[in-house]
Amino acid sequence: MKHLTRIAGVLGLLVAGALIVHEGTSAILALLARAGWVLLWLAPLHAAPLLLDVMGWRTLLKVADRERRAGLAFLFGIAAVREAINRLLPVANVGGDIIGIRLVTMRGVAGAGAAASVIVETALTLVSQFVFVALGLLSLLHVTAAAHWTGDVLWMLAMALPLIVTLLLLLRYGSIFERCGRWIEGLLSHDSRWRPLLARSADIDQAIRQLYRSRARLLACALWQLAGFILATLETWLALRWLGSPVSLPHALALESLTQAVRNFVFVVPAGMGVQEAGLIACGALLGVSGPAAIALSLAKRLREVLFGLPALIGWQWFETQHVIRRARAPVAIAGSEGSQPK
Repeated sequence: MKHLTRIAGVLGLLVAGALIVHEGTSAILALLARAGWVLLWLAPLHAAPLLLDVMGWRTLLKVADRERRAGLAFLFGIAAVREAINRLLPVANVGGDIIGIRLVTMRGVAGAGAAASVIVETALTLVSQFVFVALGLLSLLHVTAAAHWTGDVLWMLAMALPLIVTLLLLLRYGSIFERCGRWIEGLLSHDSRWRPLLARSADIDQAIRQLYRSRARLLACALWQLAGFILATLETWLALRWLGSPVSLPHALALESLTQAVRNFVFVVPAGMGVQEAGLIACGALLGVSGPAAIALSLAKRLREVLFGLPALIGWQWFETQHVIRRARAPVAIAGSEGSQPK
């Protein structure tokens, strides 16, 4: 998987470079120069849709975190780290979620509950994004008057829906993690160090089933996520306006939803390199957005990802370092207190 990710990353980088050259480097730079420093506002504005997504995650995590160890600000920081890892590092869009689970458990939340909240949240993201893409496709059909595409659009949605439903049912009834734990235990039967960890796999399935019993929480989480997706459309709308290629909100909704769908579908490519650019050019052509404007929009989005994600990655490393320092000092403190007791 590591080699596949590296190869995909190199190919994606080559595709992105080829598209930039094809659309005209000078034209793209002229659009970016026209917008200027105002594009930097995309970074702080991204906090709004991310906060809505955190509200959805917090709704699920409350089941495991009844003592409220992880507050909203802490979860927002973790969400920023999760997104930065998935967007900027070659981890195939899963490494951030694993780190997110680790950070929540370091706060004192039960491991099984923390893992279940992230797993169910990720599954619900597929549902909310399915609805978001459906809205985008409807907007595309409306603004382009491409009625002859209706059948193809419905067919694509019909093909994706069973996969999402199957995943949700497997999480609810399949005991996926317990089965995987048994399989891995069989492979690593000679190594007893993994047994305590694998024994907890059934606890994750139980925590997932507990979340599934609260349909109100599942619905609330999905609605928060959908609201975040829709609000993120403003990033595309504002960026194109600043780049001198304004579009309507329905146009921006169609462009944002379809581009996200393409990028998430080809998740193995690190940072969606080349995939995002190709998606924006293809979808932009249907909506009257020129190739140079589509590439400039992609570069503006990548600038936002770096400006928003880099501080999150630095904060993550600082938090991990502080955790290691506290653990190293703890035995020393305990030994000191024992040595000071009268004999």
